[in-house]
Amino acid sequence: MLENKEMRAVYCETMIELAGKNKKIVMLEADLMSSTGTKEFKKVYPKRLINVGIAEQNMIGVAAGLAACGKLPFVHSFTPFATRRCYDQIAISVAYAKQNVKIVGTDPGIMATNNGGTHMSLEDVGIMRAMPTMSVFEPVDSVMLRKLLPEVVKYDKPMYIRLFRKKTESVFDENTKFSLTKAIDLKKGKDVTIIASGIMVARAIEASYILEGRGYSVGVLSVHMIKPIDEEAIVKAAKRSGAIVTAENHNVIGGLGSAVAEVISENAPVPMKRVGVKDRFGEVGNEKYLSEIMGLTVDDIVNAAEEVIAKKK
Repeated sequence: MLENKEMRAVYCETMIELAGKNKKIVMLEADLMSSTGTKEFKKVYPKRLINVGIAEQNMIGVAAGLAACGKLPFVHSFTPFATRRCYDQIAISVAYAKQNVKIVGTDPGIMATNNGGTHMSLEDVGIMRAMPTMSVFEPVDSVMLRKLLPEVVKYDKPMYIRLFRKKTESVFDENTKFSLTKAIDLKKGKDVTIIASGIMVARAIEASYILEGRGYSVGVLSVHMIKPIDEEAIVKAAKRSGAIVTAENHNVIGGLGSAVAEVISENAPVPMKRVGVKDRFGEVGNEKYLSEIMGLTVDDIVNAAEEVIAKKK
């Protein structure tokens, strides 16, 4: 079953299929093929995967050069090394030069777990979202990842992909239809809408059930394209429910919550609360521990929802 596979395995399998149809696709690695799961791609296409070693800034320059020569490079590293370590190289060689490079950052947010604070990028969405011409995509589960990767290949702009490596909770089934740039209305509610991304979508759904048990009508909007964000869906949710909670595996500054706040403040002001990491660095710990100390639990979403509902009154 697809949902029983790690996302990195689904990513590699799908990229092998896509590379068979598109000879422009090449991969670049910073000595993390085992972690990213791209060893199988190397076996199938040995001349189309370049391991540059632990030299992420150089990797971006090589990718930009390949893109300028007509290739479609996908580059890979852990989120902090794929973004903040080589931010200026991405800005000048990729974004400013408008080169179609896809940057894959793995283990987003607290999912770096025992690698600790140095590997726990809680600001990557914020800095990449702020960069002109750059788009930001965070798939929710393996079904979405597999179905939207062909659209990523067709998307003729630089893109940052926030990829969870391991198994995720299954949110979508094989019959779900996806659009790369459109959010997904999982539920419509009249009292509050929870707008979530990545691993927080499953938690938002669970929180909605708890809230419904308390008599509330709760909507859940899944946002996988954080930039460009689906403004129309967000405005509709705000007008329909009159209160918004965002939930993200990221700092509340600069990420999904900030993007949503920008949209509703200009188009449909309503009470709002952001669930996410509160302006701090990460630390070593397992997912459960980190979720609790960082404020990313189902209960945190439930409490935030009740707060904004109360503000409506």
